[in-house]
Amino acid sequence: MIAPDAAGVLRHRDRIEGGLVIEVAFTDVSLSLGDAAAADERADALGRVRQATGAVPVLMHQVHGAHVERIDDRRTSGPVAADAMVTDQSGVALLARAADCVPVLLADPTTGWIAAVHSGRPGLAAGVVPAAVAAVREHGGDPTVAWIGPHVCGACYEVPADLQDEVAAGVPEARSTTSWGTPALDLGAGVRAQLASAGVTDVREVGACTREDESWPSYRRDGAAATRFAGVIWSHRG
Repeated sequence: MIAPDAAGVLRHRDRIEGGLVIEVAFTDVSLSLGDAAAADERADALGRVRQATGAVPVLMHQVHGAHVERIDDRRTSGPVAADAMVTDQSGVALLARAADCVPVLLADPTTGWIAAVHSGRPGLAAGVVPAAVAAVREHGGDPTVAWIGPHVCGACYEVPADLQDEVAAGVPEARSTTSWGTPALDLGAGVRAQLASAGVTDVREVGACTREDESWPSYRRDGAAATRFAGVIWSHRG
């Protein structure tokens, strides 16, 4: 388990040391990072992330797919349309936003390659997490550590039976039942199964259900009023 860290704007910080120091954290709900946030609010939030990490934050325009974007500079031109980003650049913070979906962070401590992945129901079915692992490997890295952030749990994520069947046909580990006895999906279990299948065995998890824990944003709980938090991963010289 990742130890909580209530100080500042980042929570549940963790770090590993290899060729570079790689750090991860999850943003506090006080930051407005969602697409619906006013531009000045989001800019302020990103500025606070930059101050807390010492790295240039990069957002995705998340489209619930499996496209992986390589970030090869400290870009300031705005979000990239993707559901996963990879980089070997130090001083760049990759962000994956969520409000029930699963934010997944990946790292290769030896080469310094890192990735941030947004895995919702469509992304899980499309295989965005395996795609991100494969992208890092194609560039010469090998992610051996993963972090799974807060997300809606399998006892809370009710879906129609036909949708459950559709997702479980490709990711059977995601099949679940709500606490009230109806068909559900366990996105976290599906992600863990995909990581294991890809050979990523050091998996560190924040054990929180976003729908049940009001300290995290949840679309299932709050609807359109839900904000977004982000999983953040960055690297730097020790």
